[in-house]
Amino acid sequence: MKAKALDRSGEDLGNIVNFGHINVQVPDQRLATAYYVTGLGLTRDPYLITGTNNMWINVGQSQFHLPTKSPQVVQGVTGLVLPDRDALLERLGQVKGELKGTKFRYRPTNDAVEVTCPWGNRIDCHAPDEAHFGRTKLGLAYVEFDIPKGAAEGIGRFYREVFLASVDVIEWKGAACARVGVGEDQYFYFRETRKPRVPYDGNHIQFYIANFSGPYRRLFDMGVIYQESGPHQYRFKDIKDPDTGKAVYTLDHEVRSMRHPMYARPLVNRNPAQSLRDYDPGAESLHWTV
Repeated sequence: MKAKALDRSGEDLGNIVNFGHINVQVPDQRLATAYYVTGLGLTRDPYLITGTNNMWINVGQSQFHLPTKSPQVVQGVTGLVLPDRDALLERLGQVKGELKGTKFRYRPTNDAVEVTCPWGNRIDCHAPDEAHFGRTKLGLAYVEFDIPKGAAEGIGRFYREVFLASVDVIEWKGAACARVGVGEDQYFYFRETRKPRVPYDGNHIQFYIANFSGPYRRLFDMGVIYQESGPHQYRFKDIKDPDTGKAVYTLDHEVRSMRHPMYARPLVNRNPAQSLRDYDPGAESLHWTV
């Protein structure tokens, strides 16, 4: 009997293997704690960056980095997977008073809870769903970036040719969009929009790649490398269409190799359902997979 042929392409990740963190500045660590930890139910990294000038927030195998400076706002939407919608709504209601007078707000929809942080960053919180988010129970699933009309194809070519990433140019929410795989069930969505462009404020993203030197050579030849951060990391901002050489979008990228000391570092994720009222010994932690 002939063995059944299997389609192995669904297991391909591309060269980008993990979306490590998204970095946005916040002016007030107390309000950030109320929002990210108490409201969203996420976990402050207990081992690194524990002072008052920065905070790292764990979400599954990824993080938010929140240095204390003037606020930065991602022009788009960040998507999280969180395990308990009802508990999330309860927590957000509890911090509403503390965050009064800021841009904080939230509303439930059919497929998400749409939340805005005290400084205007938008986050859509989704329940675990294997069809959309694979085995992720808790995680940073995507960032949807607002891009100019006509830019999706060039951005798609950039990630495909420079980073050897898994890329599709699709229709997303009624508009052309470059979908870039940046890890296991993690994506960047570069979605075309007619929204007025807002000056880029320097927020940045970070990911890990397997082939580290190949993309570096391409980026160096393009003249976009602006920081040589050490043997395991470099940074660039301009996304250039390989066909035209024209910069089509600006986004600060922190690119790390899989030899970086922090690659696959185990992250602590607490179970926000634990409380003094109904403490369950041994149930303090929450794993990022189902």
